[in-house]
Amino acid sequence: MSVNTLINDDVSEEFPEDANDKCIQEPRLWSDKGWTARVIKNEDDEGWAVAMIKDGEPEPALVGPWTMGRDKKNPKPLDGTAFRTLVKTASEVLRRHEQALHATLHRSLFLNLADADFRVNLDIVPDEDNPYALLSAFDAANVELAQVRVSAGFKFNKASATAWIENEFRNPE
Repeated sequence: MSVNTLINDDVSEEFPEDANDKCIQEPRLWSDKGWTARVIKNEDDEGWAVAMIKDGEPEPALVGPWTMGRDKKNPKPLDGTAFRTLVKTASEVLRRHEQALHATLHRSLFLNLADADFRVNLDIVPDEDNPYALLSAFDAANVELAQVRVSAGFKFNKASATAWIENEFRNPE
């Protein structure tokens, strides 16, 4: 059984839908302000792990090792300081994932051509059935000059953007 299955099964049994607003502070379970920290047995070894789950999300944002207690058998209990640190770390992980996704789906180039300056954007729309991208051109005053729909795999670079502009914004595919 995977850690994610273990976490999700345990959480669904103990937290009915209407209980998400409760503040819980137990040695192995803390829940507050949209986050749940759960200390779980690490099945791969004899240690413990902590999983941080944002309310409403199916998977943990962060799973990491957890400190053993003094008896070297049981986990150290969660406390307020540890919970706040875990929330901050998990939030940063989610923010980095969002930034990476945004960088993958939205790209821009600035072109200085002989007669004008342009900004060309490629915005990928990750539709499950029919992904596509929008290729857009803007002038120096940030006025949109053209927009065409292209395949999600469109090769976006300085040469393709320049060719599109020089071809009077006709669909490049």
